[in-house]
Amino acid sequence: MCGIVGYVGAKPALDVVVEGLARLEYRGYDSAGVAVLADGRLTTAKRAGKLVNLRNALEEEPPPAGTTGMGHTRWATHGPPNDRNAHPHTDCTGTVAVIHNGIIENFARLRAELEEAGHKLRSDTDTEAVAHLLEDELKRGGGLPDAMRRVCRRLEGAFTLVAVHTGDTDLVVGARRNSPLVVGLGKGENFLASDVAAFIAHTRDAIELGQDQVVELRPDRVVVTDFAGRPAEVKEYHVDWDVSAAEKGGYDYFMLKEIAEQPRAVADTLLGRIGTDGRLILDEMRMPDQELREVDKVIIVACGTANHAGLIAKYAIEHWAGLPCEVELAHEFRYRDPILNRSTLVIAISQSGETMDTLMAVRHAREQHAKVLGICNVNGSTLPRECDGVLYTHAGPEIAVASTKAFLTQLVAVYLIALYLAQVRGTKWGDEVFAMIQLLAQMPEKVDKVLETMEPVRELARSLAGERCVLFLGRHVGFPVALEGALKLKELAYMHAEGFAAGELKHGPIALIEEGLPVVVVVPPRARDVLHDKIVSNIQEIRARGARTIVIAEEGDTSVEPYADTLIAVPAVPTLLQPLVTTVPLQVFACELATAKGHDVDQPRNLAKSVTVE
Repeated sequence: MCGIVGYVGAKPALDVVVEGLARLEYRGYDSAGVAVLADGRLTTAKRAGKLVNLRNALEEEPPPAGTTGMGHTRWATHGPPNDRNAHPHTDCTGTVAVIHNGIIENFARLRAELEEAGHKLRSDTDTEAVAHLLEDELKRGGGLPDAMRRVCRRLEGAFTLVAVHTGDTDLVVGARRNSPLVVGLGKGENFLASDVAAFIAHTRDAIELGQDQVVELRPDRVVVTDFAGRPAEVKEYHVDWDVSAAEKGGYDYFMLKEIAEQPRAVADTLLGRIGTDGRLILDEMRMPDQELREVDKVIIVACGTANHAGLIAKYAIEHWAGLPCEVELAHEFRYRDPILNRSTLVIAISQSGETMDTLMAVRHAREQHAKVLGICNVNGSTLPRECDGVLYTHAGPEIAVASTKAFLTQLVAVYLIALYLAQVRGTKWGDEVFAMIQLLAQMPEKVDKVLETMEPVRELARSLAGERCVLFLGRHVGFPVALEGALKLKELAYMHAEGFAAGELKHGPIALIEEGLPVVVVVPPRARDVLHDKIVSNIQEIRARGARTIVIAEEGDTSVEPYADTLIAVPAVPTLLQPLVTTVPLQVFACELATAKGHDVDQPRNLAKSVTVE
């Protein structure tokens, strides 16, 4: 979750590092710090709070200029977010500095050993132990890379580590296990980061680092080994977006920009998926059609917003492909002894490709010999490398912590997979699959139309800024949309919000309805007349008890007008595709309400963009 930047080259390291941290602050913003090597000395600076606090401190007391350095933005795990616990952490001699992403699970035992040996640890973190372990290993001989390899073999858990040492001022060393780290390749300079966004202004050429690898960065070369010191094969790739994609582009918040980018993101995710014969082509999946024909069950694992995409996928897969489909929170999956075999297809969804809960679920599925397919937005991340196949979404960088365009592109991806399964298994005729693809191709225009009509939604949100609770109701695929709407309000506005299946209302939650309580209802298309009529009855039930009804329904649905205090119309689309248009007003609603309450929309409290710990 934390943001990490390392640099070695000819430029002022502090400028490169701080600029990179600004692009990674979405990954963690409890505190920030830097370390710079200059004139054979190590200088560190760190401050609790957002990056601006560190910037101010650096302006007041600039460190010596150096061309090797590293920086960190923290999402706190061990110890409160204060100056003392901020990274980098140093050893007893002040010659080694370390920054860290993840959790070192055996740190308590290591810390006890170090203190017994006379080391003085000053923070509450698990990270500081690594600096002191490196100190001891350096005394045994060899350079920082050897010391890092020996230390990593003692560590348990998930970690990315980056370290510098005054004994070698043109060197930055990194290591990774179950946590993201990527190398940026420049000319006479090289970069390390937890996300390519940190160095995209300098280079778009990168290296994927594999599991349990150590990387040595010098201005003129990069060396990668495993933890035992054996040379490791690396894969270079080119990043297909530039720095402008990570800028706000005139919007007040990244989230506003990302909501506005959704039509393009949906269109990009659909590009190149149709062959000249009208059939779906999903080459990235890397799974032979015969293997997919042998699948007899699908299990989807994901967390948070991605899990809501999975819930919608269940409807599509069962309806189009005729396969039973389960949806599981990734962090619960391996603890319930799920029944998996070679005929099970596990679909793992993660925007970042680094969600640790999801990665651990994938590893468990592979141990059970299930086929595993990833849906991911980040080329070069861990998830695609650990799956049998992958379907990349093409949302571009998503900087705001609360997911918007990544969610819509995940929906497109699961629709494509459901239709592809239907195609290879023969549960839908080719012309039926092609017809649905044509409908999907119309969705960017539909989403754009929704965005053009959002001013009343913004006005509504501002009027509800003083409310303490909002409920969300939906049926069929509208139920996961209700869950997503509630999640967005929790994330951004810090309000109590709950999403319910509308039919469940009478089984208990209707007790929550009181005079004036805002209730958002997602109405199915009129074509699903039974579902539609039942949810209209639900609206009548809550309105009779004094609720303020906010109804999202397709254009021309006059039957809901008498029961809606506020009606939000969206374009008419097929039932299974409706989440692509009904989700957007809820994103705008949450964003505007949070803004009205004075919250930081891009960086909600206590959250981080990529959850890389279990």
